[in-house]
Amino acid sequence: MAEFLLEIFSEEIPARMQVKAAEDLKELVTKGLTGKGLAFTKAEPHSTPRRISLVVEGLPTQQPDTMLEKRGPRVDAPEQAIQGFLKSVNLTSLDKCVKEESPKGAFWFYRENVKGRPAQDVLVDVLTEALKKFSWPKSMRWAGNSYMWVRPIHSILALFDKKALKTSSGQPAAFDLGGHASITFGQTTEGHRFLSSGAFEVFSYADYTEKLKKAHVLLSRDERKAIIAEQAQKLANKENLKIRDDEALMDEIVGLVEWPVPLVGTFEKEYLDVPQEVLISTMRGNQKYIALLDSAGKLSNKFIVIANMITEDGGKQVVAGNEKVLRARLSDAKFFWDQDRRQKLESRNTALEQITFHQKLGTVKDRVVRLQSLSKSIAELLKADVASAQRAAQLCKADLTSGVVFQFPEVQGIMGRYYALHDKEKPEVAQAIAEHYKPAGANDSCPTAPVSICVALADKIDALVGFFAIDEKPTGSKDPFALRRAALGVIRIILENKLRLSLKTLFSTAYQLYAVKVKGLRPEADVAKDLMQFFTERLKVALKDQGVRHDLIDAVFAAKADDDLFRVVARANAVQEFLKTDDGANLLTAYKRAANILRDEQKKDAKTYSGKDVDEKLLAEEQEKALFKALSASGAKIRADIDKEDFKSAMSAMAGIRGAVDQFFDKIRVNAEDANLRANRLRMLGSIAGTMNDVADFSKLEG
Repeated sequence: MAEFLLEIFSEEIPARMQVKAAEDLKELVTKGLTGKGLAFTKAEPHSTPRRISLVVEGLPTQQPDTMLEKRGPRVDAPEQAIQGFLKSVNLTSLDKCVKEESPKGAFWFYRENVKGRPAQDVLVDVLTEALKKFSWPKSMRWAGNSYMWVRPIHSILALFDKKALKTSSGQPAAFDLGGHASITFGQTTEGHRFLSSGAFEVFSYADYTEKLKKAHVLLSRDERKAIIAEQAQKLANKENLKIRDDEALMDEIVGLVEWPVPLVGTFEKEYLDVPQEVLISTMRGNQKYIALLDSAGKLSNKFIVIANMITEDGGKQVVAGNEKVLRARLSDAKFFWDQDRRQKLESRNTALEQITFHQKLGTVKDRVVRLQSLSKSIAELLKADVASAQRAAQLCKADLTSGVVFQFPEVQGIMGRYYALHDKEKPEVAQAIAEHYKPAGANDSCPTAPVSICVALADKIDALVGFFAIDEKPTGSKDPFALRRAALGVIRIILENKLRLSLKTLFSTAYQLYAVKVKGLRPEADVAKDLMQFFTERLKVALKDQGVRHDLIDAVFAAKADDDLFRVVARANAVQEFLKTDDGANLLTAYKRAANILRDEQKKDAKTYSGKDVDEKLLAEEQEKALFKALSASGAKIRADIDKEDFKSAMSAMAGIRGAVDQFFDKIRVNAEDANLRANRLRMLGSIAGTMNDVADFSKLEG
């Protein structure tokens, strides 16, 4: 068994693209190998700022022999068809073909044992094809070549069994860049851009990683990350500070350095007067610095920068340069912070008339007017403070015209809170301004304060209704207005806060607010229908991580068109727990048996058998009488329990019919010879289905 080592060495690859690129390369190469019959034991991708690498272990040196089989035309086919078949297999006569009988007649077959090729020849083809298929989110051409890559490629290292790939004729293999040049699949690579010099040969993966390390390149992302975390922690401990947790930033930094060297920098304490979210945003977003916090969790005036260099002065110049750059950014932030507070937050609303929300949906000022009304309606439904909800909605977009948010858009809402508190607004109003964008993603927290909930729901529902009303719905993978995230946000706010709200009522209220000013909207009923379907699909996504089966959501919605998400989920959870019991599993089997018989017989008879029409006088056997009695009693209790939203009790009542159902199917022949008896028993099956469908449409369940 042999090893295949691949490295594509280029100019710096954007950090956010590296991991996926390495995984994509692995998938393309391994699929190519598998497709060519070359099995392997392990494939491991790697990435650094200047290279993506792949090592594949346990490859055979020879492709296995295969049997080529091709079926030709029928034996009695026209001569033209036979000649075409012979030409396709490079034959001039049928001497090497055989006749074989099949249910469809006698056919010509050609079989040939094809000897496997040397694995390195196959690897040349696989690698060439993988590079042709590879795609980046953004790519470029260089030096007159037509081939596109994320950054100019300098070299491709491709070793199989410790030797560079060659063609079948023994010449060095190469990849055509589609212009005036090609890149040879070689045996050399380079180390760190500044801490090493010149190319060097490698002969295996172990040799490759060892020599890269000597050339100041740590190939493993995990190793680089561990070193950054460990050394940064030591520096923080030395300053009696702690590192601000930020996994996303750490992952990005790992993609910026091949030889990480953490250093501590300092900025003037006067900048700590600026809200720490702005300072952190500046350090994190622009400079990729790690923020340090004091024992109280407040931002300190020290930070950690991860250099990609070892310097003779121990990093003093690196730190000084970074401090100078940060000082300029913080100076801007402080200037805008001081300037912004000279103007009341409320006075900024006038400028929102100059910001377009959407060409068809008006300005942000128009939106604020709608949010005030919608927040008021939601507050009334939730018994929240109506005046505070309206005030928060009135001010929630005002910070968009501030200098700080213009410079640092990621702190919108947060800055509104600071400005509101400066203006002596109520704390709950300021909090709602800060939280009305929440949750901004799967890892973000949900608002829990009543006023915050009202404005956050209004913000998302207004956007959803507006864009659906002008037919700007998400399609496929495209969602330019983040409507999927908005719907998931609404779902999380409702479920996590156990809110009892009618979505359709909210949709209608929001739609009417648009209809006052916006022309050419789709009909309200169509918008509501599409939005409910959209929310149903998003609800499945939201509940997937909680282990709730997606088909249960369909089953519950099919049983009753319900727009109270909290109630829908409670019912789905109850059904799921019920199905885990023996009674539930057996009743589902009985239900499907009843439904299948009903479907076939109704199709045959061209009529429907309703459980409501069961004639008690025609019940001849004890088992069907017992079932009728059980269904009558349980059905009434199930419906009463559902009305009380006691779904656990409804499931218990449903379990009570299991014995009678089992006895019915064990002892009763549904398709009796007596037509009236048969029809009545079919109606009994309809009664079983109808009783269970009061809880959920069990026909929608898989399995």
